[in-house]
Amino acid sequence: MFSSRMPRASRRVFTLGLAAAAVGLAGLAQAQQGAPIKLLVGFPAGAGTDAIARTLGEKLKDELGAPVVVENRAGAGGQIAAQALKAAAPDGHTLFLTHDHSISILPQVVKNPGFNPSADFVPVAGFATFANVLAVSGGTPAKSLDEYIKWTRTQRGGKETIGVPAPGSIPEFLVKMIATKYKVDVQAAPYRGSAPMTADMLGNQISAGIASVPDFIENHRAGKVRIVAVIGSKRQALLPQVPTFTELGFANLEDLPYYGVFAPVGTPQPVIDRFGAALQKVLAMPDIKQKLTTLGLTVAYEPQGQFAGRVRTYTQTWEQIIQRSGFTPQ
Repeated sequence: MFSSRMPRASRRVFTLGLAAAAVGLAGLAQAQQGAPIKLLVGFPAGAGTDAIARTLGEKLKDELGAPVVVENRAGAGGQIAAQALKAAAPDGHTLFLTHDHSISILPQVVKNPGFNPSADFVPVAGFATFANVLAVSGGTPAKSLDEYIKWTRTQRGGKETIGVPAPGSIPEFLVKMIATKYKVDVQAAPYRGSAPMTADMLGNQISAGIASVPDFIENHRAGKVRIVAVIGSKRQALLPQVPTFTELGFANLEDLPYYGVFAPVGTPQPVIDRFGAALQKVLAMPDIKQKLTTLGLTVAYEPQGQFAGRVRTYTQTWEQIIQRSGFTPQ
């Protein structure tokens, strides 16, 4: 309420301003119902994140009453897509579906990423967690991490490379931790995404790789690669026989990577709430939950506040690990 002492002209301007804001939000909501919603994905078509986005997009269009278009802005571990989100108008027509690397890790390992998640983005909602895993190729006889290390020492003279989807990624830091714990000269071999890395594993060009469960699960089921260790405080439901890194003696690897949706800062709260509510409904659909679970995700809707807390805690945990590793931002 405004003061009765406010001059009549000022009261009129103030009232008109409130009315204009209300009309603007109402118009935005109407526009969003019919106008296409662009869902940015920072990875190539056919990759795990792309498949997840398209699975959700098919159902979100019905809940939102508007087409949901997945736009792949692949490259630099999601950096290009993140920059596109920063440049987008905060009108609810452009959102970013991504995982932890683009938001929590990339800004810590790149000198000038071109965006600041805490200043340029607002979390909309989280929808899943997943695990990074170490997998060995079919041409490697190892069936456990200990066997892989023994093979590296006896057959490779203690020197080997492990593929990772991107430089400065959590998989790269896991390789460093493996080398330190087992005192072997194991180096990360960065790729431009998990797809080419997996292709080299299937061709036995590299003996092992670290990526997410969705990246490896189908080839693991087919026996073409073998997952031998997973991140997290407990074993994955899809991989009950595979021990966690924590079980194997690694510290600070309990927090799971996340998937979520982000919007440009300044996006109206009603728009964010509307998308979050639609996402929550979609995730409750048995067929969608089953499909995402099959891809290796642990599906759980997290509203804006809860998801923002997860992102903050996860970022702080890995900030400490990255600093201790001595990694220099590139």
